[in-house]
This record gives sequence, C-alpha cells and structure tokens, in this order.
Amino acid sequence: MSARIGVLLLRPKEDGNVGAVARAARNFGAHSLGFVAPRAALGPEARRRAMGGLMLLRNARVYDDLDAALAESDIVVGTTDLSTGRSASYLRRSVSPERLGELCRSLDGRLALLFGPEDNGLSREELARCDLLVHIPARREFPTLNLSHAVAIVLYAIHRAQLPADPDSTPAPETLLLNGKEKELFLRRIAELLSRTGYPAHKRRGLALLMRRVLGRSTPTEAEYRMLLGLLKSVERLTRAPKGTS
Repeated sequence: MSARIGVLLLRPKEDGNVGAVARAARNFGAHSLGFVAPRAALGPEARRRAMGGLMLLRNARVYDDLDAALAESDIVVGTTDLSTGRSASYLRRSVSPERLGELCRSLDGRLALLFGPEDNGLSREELARCDLLVHIPARREFPTLNLSHAVAIVLYAIHRAQLPADPDSTPAPETLLLNGKEKELFLRRIAELLSRTGYPAHKRRGLALLMRRVLGRSTPTEAEYRMLLGLLKSVERLTRAPKGTS
C-alpha cells in the first residue's frame, strides 16, 4: 500500500484519548495526526499516554475548521456508530473496517481518517463531507466505542490487510493513483449539470451524496476522472446547444 494515512480528530475533548490515539497511530503506521478545533488541552496527560507516538503528537497540525483540514486529502473516510443496509440511505451507507483495508491495499494518495468527538460523533453535515464511511460492528445495545479504541480498530484493519503478496500468485493489480482535486471538480461539475438540466432541486443534494459515496467505494484514478470530466464536457455542450441542432 502506498496510501499516506492521516488521522484527523474533530473537536476531541479528552487529553487521554488524544494521547492513546497518537500511540495507536504509531502502532499501525499512520503518517500524520491532526486536530480540528480541539477542546482537549493536548497537555501532559496526552503526552504521557502517547508513549511511542509522542513524535506524531508533537508534529500534529491543528486546524480551525474541517475544510482546511481536508484541503490536501484525496479521499476522506469518516466513521459512524450507526449503519444502515438500506440502499437509499446514502448518508450512513458504510463499509466494514475489513473492507476498508481491502480498498486501501492498492491506493496511492492521501487518505484522511476522520473521527468525530467523543460525545456525539460526526454531524450530518460532516458525514456528507466524507467520500466513504466505515462502521465498526458492535453490540446493538451499546454500539458506541471509545475514541482511541475506534481509531485502533480501523487502523489495525487497514494494517492487517497489507500482508505480503503470495509468491506463487500472479502479480497484484497496479496501484490506483488518487487525486482529490479531480474528484471535487467532477462533483462540482455534476452539481452544475443537475442545475442546468432542471433536475428537481429537492433531489440534488441526495444525488450528489450518492455520487460521492459511489466514487468513494470505487476510488477512480486521476486518468479515469479526466475521462469522466470529458464526458461531462460533451454533455454540457449538448445542454447549451440551441434547439434543433446536434
């Protein structure tokens, strides 16, 4: 795997959790740690709990808002303690940690793992900003995990999936090179096309979220996004053409 994994904690409130996350991030090979509007002091208790992850903690970046934190990410993976199997529930449509590990196996790019605050997790708006969601199955009567435990489980699943290739097998598929800027451009162009073609306004948000989730699961390459953008350009020309022309 060539993906560079960054762990982002949104509004964390407990110093001990922050330190334990830094330790787990070091255990399982995360490349960076960041905090968005932290409420935790990031003080002595966090440093004590970080242990071998102290360097990650010291080098962690602090962001004022989520947009700034995600600006350089190619794909954003959020976490949710609720999941749904209904195909129409795009907001919380999620994959398992094991499936996330499989998806990460052939990715090359910057992957942000976004974890919400300890008290209420990610909001609907924050979930909608994610390209993919991961849900850790737990007992139905108490599905919410401690923040540091959730981080450790997700990172472990990704790490565990990166086993050495079987020397007797055929070569693995080539690495998929991600490009977050091309993805966001494609999604903006889709939104513009929906508006231009008169797609019902009350359905646009849901369709845009559906597209983000589909792209998150399929992880198109930069070249594939360019081909898709070329297709959109052709469709846009047709929508602008005067009636009676082709």
